[in-house]
Amino acid sequence: MTEILVLYYSRHGATAEVARHIARGVESVQGVTAKLRTVPPVAPTTSVAEPAVPPSGPPYATYQDLEQCDGLALGSPTRFGNMAAPLKYFLDGSSSLWLNGALDRKPAAVFTSTSSMHGGQESTLLTMMVPLLHHGMYLVGLPYTAPALNRTRTGGSPYGASHLAVAGAAPPKLSEDERELAQLLGRRLAEVATAARAMRNA
Repeated sequence: MTEILVLYYSRHGATAEVARHIARGVESVQGVTAKLRTVPPVAPTTSVAEPAVPPSGPPYATYQDLEQCDGLALGSPTRFGNMAAPLKYFLDGSSSLWLNGALDRKPAAVFTSTSSMHGGQESTLLTMMVPLLHHGMYLVGLPYTAPALNRTRTGGSPYGASHLAVAGAAPPKLSEDERELAQLLGRRLAEVATAARAMRNA
């Protein structure tokens, strides 16, 4: 089985909802499975450690998850036009994988969620790509041949899937276009990962 790691940080559940739709797109491709993982929050003090297992939702990611995956979908809410600190902290610790080229030539895609239309969706997606490029990963985006990318009035970008979260909405609800684009991104990532794995094994 080809395995796609869907790795994200979500504070209020909106980014997690995008992740679930990406996972559905991944698993729409025969022979591909999605592994959902998250990262713990970070705090200014380290006197109290987070539990080893989160109280709900997917388990915390390990660097072994990164090393063993065939492709990566990376997601974060926007923090001033950039990824959230917990996800960056996790990526900052991946230098051993960079040194041995563990992620080289694996495909990756990115996704995000913001609470305002111009809250930094595209800059967050672009800056999330930078460490993936340093790891030598192939980047997968969304094409304008997708009708939803031309139609959307909420989230959606050629750089990756995104969601415009309504403040205070619980549970988070993606628009039809956002769901379609997230699933398309997952499907495209799974297709590229399958082809890349076949080439590596040839």
